[in-house]
Amino acid sequence: MNILNIAKEVFEVESKEILKLSKFLTIDFEQAVNAIYNSKGKLIVCGMGKSGIIGKKIAATLASTGTPSFFLHPGEAYHGDLGMIENEDVILLISNSGETDEVLKLIPFLKNQGNITISMTGKPKSTLSINTNYHLNIAIEKEACPLQLAPTSSTTATLVMGDALAIALMRLKQFEDKDFAQFHPGGTLGKKLLTKVENVMKKDNLPTCNKNENIKKVIHKITDGKCGLVVVIEDDSISGIITDGDIRRAMENNEEEFFSLKANNLMSSNPKVIEKDEKLTTASALMNTYKVNSLLVVDENNILTGIVQIYDFEVL
Repeated sequence: MNILNIAKEVFEVESKEILKLSKFLTIDFEQAVNAIYNSKGKLIVCGMGKSGIIGKKIAATLASTGTPSFFLHPGEAYHGDLGMIENEDVILLISNSGETDEVLKLIPFLKNQGNITISMTGKPKSTLSINTNYHLNIAIEKEACPLQLAPTSSTTATLVMGDALAIALMRLKQFEDKDFAQFHPGGTLGKKLLTKVENVMKKDNLPTCNKNENIKKVIHKITDGKCGLVVVIEDDSISGIITDGDIRRAMENNEEEFFSLKANNLMSSNPKVIEKDEKLTTASALMNTYKVNSLLVVDENNILTGIVQIYDFEVL
């Protein structure tokens, strides 16, 4: 038994089923998205068993991307929690078979209250499908489970359809990274989106030297600065930068005259800079683009005010 081949087969089966989903999209998807977008209420997701687990993830994704949403267990709803559903709420009901009893029991209440309902099933002619305003088809031909019993491809298809809803709504709402950060202030991603360069940059005892500094002093300043670099300053302006990598290369290429070198022999002109009010995400993007680990932080007059390094992101 080749375990790796088993895993590859699962990937292949489920990916094929996902690709088929786009063929099942109808005007109902567009109308469902518009109904959620135009609603003054929340999107409430209901599902039983594995569908319920996937429903929780869909609700969480929607809530974090600008669409107020929460998961409501259909069993709990039928025993008192229906009071959570208001008239203006849109209800997403998930059942692969479209015949889940706990979910179907909610239909009379929802119709009586006038809620807009969306079903997500693998059976377009099921009881649930024909009793909701809009139907999203998540039909699959084959589960990844060799017994064709455990929900595998079907739950993946459900998850992908939920993601499609969330992303479509994000686009309509013009939801941006700053909005995403507002809902994720406690996570690393949210902190990076909200944190500015000045919040993490090194600004005290910055390692600097002048063009005529000898190599020994340059090395000492790199060591003392603990940034792996020294900034060459001339007339209060940045002239260049010397990194510990520059030092190593100079030792290899100029071994005999190494100790006679000065800062201007080693420095790289036009180092990459950033302003202190920029977000850490911008700093990260610049570092990735230019393949550097450090950026010099400057003010409006291009005067050195700090140094930000990729290692500073680790404190978030």
